[in-house]
Amino acid sequence: MLSFETPVAWLLFLPVLALFVLRRLGVFKRISFPLTLSDWGGKTFAWSGASRRFTSLLANILCGAGYVLLVIALANPVVHHQEKVYTSKGTDILFVLDTSPSMAAKDIAGMTRLEAAKLGIHTLVNSNKGASFGIVAMASEAAAIVPPTNDHDLFLQRLDSLVVGGLGEGSAIGVGLSSAVYHLISSSAPKKCIVLITDGENNAGSIHPETAATLAAENGITLYTFGIGTRGAVPIEYIDPETGHVRSGYYESEFDSTPLEEIAHLAGGHYFGIEDTVALADALTSISQLETSAQTYYLRTADEHFWLMFLIAGGVALFTAWFFKRLLLGEVL
Repeated sequence: MLSFETPVAWLLFLPVLALFVLRRLGVFKRISFPLTLSDWGGKTFAWSGASRRFTSLLANILCGAGYVLLVIALANPVVHHQEKVYTSKGTDILFVLDTSPSMAAKDIAGMTRLEAAKLGIHTLVNSNKGASFGIVAMASEAAAIVPPTNDHDLFLQRLDSLVVGGLGEGSAIGVGLSSAVYHLISSSAPKKCIVLITDGENNAGSIHPETAATLAAENGITLYTFGIGTRGAVPIEYIDPETGHVRSGYYESEFDSTPLEEIAHLAGGHYFGIEDTVALADALTSISQLETSAQTYYLRTADEHFWLMFLIAGGVALFTAWFFKRLLLGEVL
């Protein structure tokens, strides 16, 4: 809701309005100082040339706009909006995101698999303000990029920083899941879950995915697995983070979804096959509904002030008008 904290500033428009009306009535006229050099019956001064006339008109408009903007700044516009402040902990959702080179395959609505995954995660985060989110990036190695946090801006910033190939080649799914379990075990959240997004099978690391899934189940952590990507030959292109060289070609996309289905079942979750953005959105919506937990909160009114923005805009408009009149047109103000 928009309001003005100093509405009395609107009275500054009254003198301008009164002057305009009185001039129209002929009571006040433009102040001038006549200097007669000889008899003169010609026309009064007017700018010659369309460009000068336009510049003069533009300068006058900027003068008026600058005055209006300064008055608005003095009125101190404020936007009031309410936001929820949660007083109890919500669900912890930790993503294990595959960043191996195959995730650069471009077969999800014109996007790479990694880009599509990021877009879907953005949507889920923006619609679940009370939950905490974290990321474990996984390829031939795994690394916790950010533990579960309710600082969603930080989470999304770290998510967007992930690049294909940053943790090598291969998919150490077991290591990635174990890292995620480690960061969720001590959490006091009423619900905890891991969302694994990958396009391959476990082919790296020393921990078997079933071992990690069993550990998750023993600690009350639900596991959802996403097998992302279409099958067959798909185009792939990415920049190798180590060499800076562009790698491109075609990738033969084939993997057995059975292991992903089994580990999801072990940890009380579900497997989702993702071949387009609709399937991705549906899967994330399902998880959001399944993992929703009741939270207590109160509403806080936040005020956003805009006077400085209008002050700067008004100053810029007046300075530009002065520049046009004084330096371009040679007028004496």
